Amino acid sequence: MTHSLLVLGVLAAAAAGLWAWRRCHPVSFWYSVGFPARAVLVYLTWHHVASGCKLTRNRRRFRLTPDAIPVVGPASRSAATVVEHKRRVRRVDVERSPRLGILRPTRLGWRMRLRLHDGQVPADYEKAAEGIAHAWRVHSVRVVDVRPGRVTLWATMRDPLVEVVSVPETGELLTVRPGKLENGRDWVIDFRTVPHWLNVGATQSGKSNLANALLKGLAPQPVALVGFDLKGGVEFTPYAPRLSALATTRKESVDLLVDLVDEVENRMATCRAHGARNVWTLPEDLRPIPIVVLVDEVAELFLMADKSEKDEVAKTATALLRVAQLGRAFAVYLVVCGQRVGSDLGPGVTALRAQLSGRVCHRVNDPETANMALGDLDPAALDAARVIAAETPGVCIVAGQDGSWHRARSVYVPEGEAEQAARDFAHLTPDWETLVGSAPVVRPAA
Repeated sequence: MTHSLLVLGVLAAAAAGLWAWRRCHPVSFWYSVGFPARAVLVYLTWHHVASGCKLTRNRRRFRLTPDAIPVVGPASRSAATVVEHKRRVRRVDVERSPRLGILRPTRLGWRMRLRLHDGQVPADYEKAAEGIAHAWRVHSVRVVDVRPGRVTLWATMRDPLVEVVSVPETGELLTVRPGKLENGRDWVIDFRTVPHWLNVGATQSGKSNLANALLKGLAPQPVALVGFDLKGGVEFTPYAPRLSALATTRKESVDLLVDLVDEVENRMATCRAHGARNVWTLPEDLRPIPIVVLVDEVAELFLMADKSEKDEVAKTATALLRVAQLGRAFAVYLVVCGQRVGSDLGPGVTALRAQLSGRVCHRVNDPETANMALGDLDPAALDAARVIAAETPGVCIVAGQDGSWHRARSVYVPEGEAEQAARDFAHLTPDWETLVGSAPVVRPAA
């Protein structure tokens, strides 16, 4: 009796210690205890999981099989007759699961590489990902890396986007950290790698919050910020101290875009005169200040109330497209936002979309906007965007730097924080007249 009580006490103490360890230091507990236990489970159950998800293949293998089975003879109840049998080597069908590589732990789960069977494609594993996730009792399983004959699966134990804690400021030029990716890594936007971005989303989806995070992250950097806000300036006027120029009407937008095109051409001429392919190969004393252009509602630039606005819309579309086509090499970058972006806005929108290689799609009200943002990238990304819940503002689908798509969520940046950042770093705002070397077009009120 005493021995049993002692064993129960030790087990209870061990369980309490493991619970306290997991509670106080979840990362070390996961790497030391949680992941090894999960790895054993994955290896032991992989054949059954693969079979259930229809990922196995039948292969012909040589096996030793009997020709007959010994039985008890029914001639008499007291006598037994044994049928002699022989074993022969035959080729039989054997169900084989894909070869599983070494599981490598991550902070939120693990990743593993698989060798494809002959005739299999990565799409087979994308279709089976949900079934694998349920079999392993994890939050999600994603195909994150594809190589000839191999795929890498990334299993995530819990959703890291439930609560996002991040700091937009990175301390690196033209780099912002607006939030987190589904795999737990930082979501980083590097304009020098992906220069132009399309950010779409319905009201209260987190689109404006992402713009706040970008402004807060760029405010301390030596860059010029330019705004287009055709909703009367209600979105970007509070950030005026950090904006070098702000357009709030279509007429102002046309003039400001003309200035931007002229500035791009001036930088092009400077690079040509010094034999440089882009501004980053110029001598540092000749290198111009980078310009980040924020467009709040792109549809307002393309909508026409009557035919009298047709010429202005055409000029706007042409100038914006030229900035997108030429801006990367000459340090002029675009962030184009919109609630509704569709082909019905005109061919200019479709041509502009082709130049915006970075895509961010929040919850949208119509499928065409999601298709405009993600339809030319990956059908699976489009499906993921369509199921974003309304109660998860900031959650989005991101396609950008690494060539694949991710679920992500921007960190919540209140408008007051973005406004305070604009005031704190107002002294870094380049003067627009000095920057473009021309007559002023629009200057935001202080």
